Amino acid sequence: MVNDGNTSFVLPRGATGFFWPKEGPLPKTDLRAFRTALYAAARGAGGKVGEVEEQAYPRTFHTASVVGGAGESIVLCHGHHPWIAFAQTRRNWYGEEFLAPPPWAHAFTDAGFVVLSSELLATPLSNVDTSVLGPGEWREVRFYSITTLGGVLFNAWD
Repeated sequence: MVNDGNTSFVLPRGATGFFWPKEGPLPKTDLRAFRTALYAAARGAGGKVGEVEEQAYPRTFHTASVVGGAGESIVLCHGHHPWIAFAQTRRNWYGEEFLAPPPWAHAFTDAGFVVLSSELLATPLSNVDTSVLGPGEWREVRFYSITTLGGVLFNAWD
């Protein structure tokens, strides 16, 4: 879909994790900055950092957890753009299983990340500017029946 003014999110190059070598490598989210923000978030939650799993092909995101009095919160960090999301469980891909950001999520925005709301991540692709997506990316979207922004951003397709 081309941006017709009614879209709420514009997908940049690299949002799906795919790239063409002739276009050059995709940007990388600073893992060190993510870890620093993660520890600040854990302090804010009165908890500790749990397991941190770095992004690895074909996943497009890093996964970590903050363990506090309210239990374990799964933190997702996109591997190519500084986007943060929250989920109930660890998975290799997500569709609509996102949670609202917890009160301590500001630690990520304070560190320069963008915390995505569960409502934004549940946005149908028809309301997203997907004009940057190429034929290969659309093939994957259709093959995996992805219908939401979150499904495009936090995936493990190849």
